Amino acid sequence: MLNAKITGIASYVPDYVLTNDELSTMVDTNDEWITTRVGIKERRILKDESVGSSFMGTKAVDKLLAETATPATDVDLVICATSNPDYRFPSTASVIAHDCGAVNAYAYDIQAACAGFIVSLQAATAYVRSGMYKKVIVVAAEKMSSMTNYKDRSTCPLFGDAAAAVLVEPTEEENIGVIDGVFHVDGIGLPHLLMKAGGSARPASHATVDADEHYVYQEGRAVYKHAVTDMLTSSQEVMKRNGLTVDNIDWFIPHQANLRIIEAVGDRLGIANEKVLVNIEHYGNTSAASIPLCLDENKGKLRKGDKIVLTAFGAGFTWGAMYIVWGF
Repeated sequence: MLNAKITGIASYVPDYVLTNDELSTMVDTNDEWITTRVGIKERRILKDESVGSSFMGTKAVDKLLAETATPATDVDLVICATSNPDYRFPSTASVIAHDCGAVNAYAYDIQAACAGFIVSLQAATAYVRSGMYKKVIVVAAEKMSSMTNYKDRSTCPLFGDAAAAVLVEPTEEENIGVIDGVFHVDGIGLPHLLMKAGGSARPASHATVDADEHYVYQEGRAVYKHAVTDMLTSSQEVMKRNGLTVDNIDWFIPHQANLRIIEAVGDRLGIANEKVLVNIEHYGNTSAASIPLCLDENKGKLRKGDKIVLTAFGAGFTWGAMYIVWGF
C-alpha cells in the first residue's frame, strides 16, 4: 500500500537574536518575568523590512533541495503554512516556488495558524497516497514579528521568526511515514486569539491602525486552557487508535507556544521529559514553523522507525495530533 513519508527536512532562522534583556528596554518586562511565565529567553527576528515570510521559506526550501539532492524542477507541489503571508494575494507558496526554481510545481497556502504544519502535512500525505503527486514540499514560513506589537508586554515576548520545510514522497515500506492524524476546529476561539483588522470583516483604516488592531490579540488564560486540553486529548486520541502508549512512542513534539503549556500537556499525558522535544527557549513561538523547526534541530537524534507524535493548537481554534514513523 502506498504511503507518504518525510524524506528530508531543513530550516532557516534569521541571524538577529532578540533577548529578554533587550525586550526589557522596549516594554515594561524583564528576563525573570518572561522566563517564569513562558520559558523563553530569546527569539530570532527578521530585521529586513523589505522582505517577508517567503524570504525565510525560500532559504529553508533551497537548503532542503540541496540536502536531498532534489532538482527544483522535479517538485510537483509546494504547500506553504503561514499566518504571515507576504501579501493577501498572491500566495506566499507561489513566491517561494518561483524563487526556488520549482517551475513545474503547483503552489498554494494553508492558513491553520499554529497548527498549519500538521494540517499541511496531512494534505501532502493525501496527495501522495492518491498517486497524484510524488514530490511535495511542505514549508512553514512565519515572520511573526510583522504582527507583533512591541508595546504589548503580554504578547511581544512570545513570538519569533523562522521557516522550516520537509520533502514528502511515496513509500511502500510497511509502518513507515505518516500513519494517522486527528484534526479539529471550533469557531468558539475567534474572540480569544486573532488579528482584529486587516481582513474583509474589518478592512484597514486610519482608525484600525491607530487602535493597534493589526497585531496579534490574545486572551492568554482562555488560550492556555484550551491549548492544554485540546493538545492533550487529540494526542491521546491518535495514540489510542494506533495502539500507542507513552512507553512505546519514541518522541513527543508539541507546538512550541509556551513552555508551561508544553509541561502541562506532558505531565498530564504522563510521558517522560526526555521524550519531549523542546526548543522554545531559543526561538519563542514561531507559529506553524515551530514543529518542523524543532524536528530539524533534533534530527540527529531521530532514527528510522522512531515513533513520533506531533501535536499543535492555534487560532480558530484549530488543533490536532499526528502519528508519524520516521523514514530516514
